[in-house]
Amino acid sequence: MWIHLVAFLGLSLAVICTPGPDTALTVRNAFSGGRRSGVWTAGGVAAGQAVWTLAAGLGIAGLIQASEPLFLVMKVAGAAYLCYLGVQSLWAAWRGHAAQAADQSELRLTPVRSLRQGLVNDLANPKMAAFFMSLLPQFAPAGEGAFVTMLGLGLLFSLLTFAWLTVYSLLIDKMRALFDRSRVRRTLDAVTGGILIAFGLRLALSDR
Repeated sequence: MWIHLVAFLGLSLAVICTPGPDTALTVRNAFSGGRRSGVWTAGGVAAGQAVWTLAAGLGIAGLIQASEPLFLVMKVAGAAYLCYLGVQSLWAAWRGHAAQAADQSELRLTPVRSLRQGLVNDLANPKMAAFFMSLLPQFAPAGEGAFVTMLGLGLLFSLLTFAWLTVYSLLIDKMRALFDRSRVRRTLDAVTGGILIAFGLRLALSDR
């Protein structure tokens, strides 16, 4: 059992540390709203993963994966959401810091908004259904205790993700003085916006 747990932790850390849409969104929000926005976004991502864990254990994720129309709808929705967030960042880069300050009340990343973005970004990605359905059963024993084991491993994965993304947010917050410079801020907005759009297009064009 301990060997399986160590193997799961090693595989999980390799996956979590590989940058993806969730990482890009967390970094983007930490750039824009500081440590608090980054941490709340990470919380939303982890909550989304916890939902996928439960869905995998109950077999719902398998139904999503098996249903071509539902999988396609979720894939298009997830891609559109990533592109929408990316366009927001590009728009902020084009307008500049002064224009952003003018409508700060409208675009401000509150904890609720950051949490919601992280949650929706994760839940709108149907590849998460395929990922949890393929990962968790490998480390769960066959029989009666499978559901509890899958639930525990999935929640562990979610906590590790939250911890990793929180580290990103804290590191970015330490360098906020540099990021708050107008030229640097606009460059970072443009880069993160482009990355989010690239992830969205990759999701939209992927087979499965």
